[in-house]
Parts: sequence; structure tokens; C-alpha cells
Amino acid sequence: MGTTGTQLAAGAGLNLSLPQQLTVIVLCALTAFISHMALAVFNDGVRPFMLDFIHGRTTRSATTAVSFGLSAGFIFGLGAPMALSSGVLNPWLLFLPTDILGLLSPKKWLAPLLGAGWGAVVVFGLNGANEVAHDLPVDFLTAMQQMSTPILFLFTLFPVLAITKQFGRAWGAVAGVVELVLVVATMKLWPDMFAGALAMAVGVLMLIGLAVRRDLAQRKADRAAEAARGTTAADQDSAQPAEDDPMASLFSASATRLRRHLPLFMLLGAGVCLLAQMHIFGGGEATSFLIAKGHISEAAQVDFYRVFGFIPLIATTALASGAYGIAGFTLVYPIGYLMPNPVLAVVVGAAVFAIEVLALSYIGKVLGKLPSVRDSSEHLRNAITDSLHLAILFGSLMAANAMGAGLGILIVGGLYLLNEAMGRPVVRMAAAPAAVIVGGILLNVLYWLDLFTPVKG
Repeated sequence: MGTTGTQLAAGAGLNLSLPQQLTVIVLCALTAFISHMALAVFNDGVRPFMLDFIHGRTTRSATTAVSFGLSAGFIFGLGAPMALSSGVLNPWLLFLPTDILGLLSPKKWLAPLLGAGWGAVVVFGLNGANEVAHDLPVDFLTAMQQMSTPILFLFTLFPVLAITKQFGRAWGAVAGVVELVLVVATMKLWPDMFAGALAMAVGVLMLIGLAVRRDLAQRKADRAAEAARGTTAADQDSAQPAEDDPMASLFSASATRLRRHLPLFMLLGAGVCLLAQMHIFGGGEATSFLIAKGHISEAAQVDFYRVFGFIPLIATTALASGAYGIAGFTLVYPIGYLMPNPVLAVVVGAAVFAIEVLALSYIGKVLGKLPSVRDSSEHLRNAITDSLHLAILFGSLMAANAMGAGLGILIVGGLYLLNEAMGRPVVRMAAAPAAVIVGGILLNVLYWLDLFTPVKG
């Protein structure tokens, strides 16, 4: 049933209603304007460079070049292929280009026009590309639907990888067994539910529980050591406040800058939450396919778990640079999926962003006192990347086999290996889907030259 759902979504293309089209275009205009103002960018790698730009130590063109260099591979190698294969929009396709266009724009009024133009390209151009691709002798978009199964199931393992890296093999083995049991039980007892949803929930809770336990144990040991030296934790805090919170002054200035533009951030939160509520947008690779299949609550779960891996990164980079994330802590994704109507999505999305921006300084202070939790977020992000890298590579080879059998695997796998040998001009995560599209085009050319017969079925 799930596979059919994905095929139907992809086969139908991106046939958006007028309100959906307008939402995408207006949101792209807004995100480009906010990027131009250096208030927020989507690319986490670009955010640290924003501090120099905000303070005038680097130029707009130089910052744009950094943004383009860090984003282009994800836009064309991951964002576009994922949207075409799942029939669901994603943040790499929408928000990375508006990062670039907003920074590129020399005038404030031009930025939203450029962003709206990109939104129109996505809304109208992508659907045309989808229809053309499905009419080709070698339909590589339908073949790319093969990516859904490995992405969904291998993504389930990211908590196991994170636990293993942070807490060792024994805890990793326990987490792995627990997740396997839960996946099998879910498939048997609740066949209509995404099999990895419960396993991921338990895995993330195990990781957080282990991290909090380690932090509490460390604080207890520190208090005991201080008592043995005849000092108290309170004395230590009052004597050396700067050592406990060395980034306080920097964080305070950045938080104040973001709070000054709170109404604009609330508008942004409302827009992103509304887009998620329409179920034409997925915040991640696995989420896109879950939404395509109609598994909305499971999609909300998946994106909710991802939040734990990104809150420390987004909070610290925002406080250090003065630029927030276009999707905030990404909480508006799962909340938006579950909203019953657009009006409520707008109200709640605005409220969520207001709370996030106002709480940034407090979150930074809390994270400073929980080093193991901070480390957990780093391990979570790395585990998500590792699991998705394998899943996307494996899924891309399955797509290659579906569209061209051995020759398809040779071309797609060869392009991927060539990218590795050349030092990864295309980022690793995007290299395999990009290779599928290039391979699909090449197989069509070979067909027209009467050198290749498409795989049947």
C-alpha cells in the first residue's frame, strides 16, 4: 500500500492548487527578503559566515559566493530529485535558492521579487519537468521511487548509530536489538503504521536519557569534589561567572538583534507552518516519502525526532552569528503537518517562532550546562547523515537497476565513484540522486541512438 502511495504521488506530479501555489511563491519571497536582511538563512554551513557580513567585514558578493558554493549541490542533486521522485516539495529546493537570491540582491525591494520568481519556477516549471520526464522511454523519475524503502527503513537506525558513537558498543547493541524488536512488532501488530516510527521514538528517548544521566552524574561528582575542597557550587558560580558562560556577551547582542525583528520572524513561522499544513512539503528525505504515502502522523514523528539533533546547532550558530534559521528549530514542520486547518497553522506557527526567538538566550545557557546533551545532538546529526548517505546511495542503485539493469548500475555507480575520485565536486549526499538523473538522461540518449532497450515493467 505504501509503495503505491508513493507512485501515485510522483505520477500525479506537483499539481498544486492556486492557494498552494500562492503560498509557495509568497513564502519564497519572504525568505529571500529575510536572507537579504541577514536575519536568517537555511543553510547551517552559511550561518557562521553571516557574522562578518552583518558587521561589514565581508561583502555581499563574497557571502553570496559562499552560500552558492555550499548550497548548489544540495539544490540540484538532492532537492530537485527528491521533489520530482516523491511529488512533495522540500526545504533544499525552496529555501537554499532563496538564501542565495536574497544575499545576491543589491536592493532590499529586489530580494522578494527574486524569491517570488524562484517560487514561480518551482510551482510551474517543476511540474512541467515532471510531465516531460514521465513521457520519456526511460522514466527515471518512476525508477527513483525505489529510493523510498531504503530511506525510510535505514533512517530508522540513526538513534542506534548515535548511541553507539557516544555511549559505546554495549549500549549500541541494546538499542539495535530494541529497535529491531519494535520494527518487527509494529509490522506484525500495526501494519498500517510506518514500521520505524515507534523504534525511532524509543531510540531517541534512550539517547536523551543516557545523556541526561551522564550529565547529572558528572554534576554530582563535581559537587562532591567541590565539597571536598571546602567550596560550594554556588561559590564557584559567583566567583567565576565568565568561565561558566564564556559566550554570554556575544550571545546577548545576537539575541537582541533577532528580537528586534520578532514580527518578521512570526510571519516567517506562520508561512512555514502553513506550507507544512498543506501536505505538499516535507522537511526531510524520509518525511517527503511518508507524506507522499499519506503517513502524516509518522512524518510528524520523524521530523520531531530530528529537532533534537539540530536545536543546539541552530541555537549556538544563531547566537554566535546573529542570523537565525529559516525554519527555526524546525519544530514548525511536525506541528504544521498535524494542524487541522490553515488558520490554526498560521497562528501556531507564528507563536512557535516567537517563543523560539525569545528563548534563544535561555536555551544557550541551558546547553552550556548540559555538555553530554550537546554532544548527543552532534552524534544525532552525524548519524542522520551516515544513515541517509547509505540509504540514498543504495536507493539510487536500486533506481539505476530499475531503469537500466546492469548498464544503469554501471553508469550511476560509475558517476558516483567518479565524483568521489574527483574530490566530491558534488556533495556526497546529493551525488547519487544527481547520478540517477544524469544516468536516466544518458540512457534515453542511448535509446534514441538505438543502442539501448529500456527495462520492461
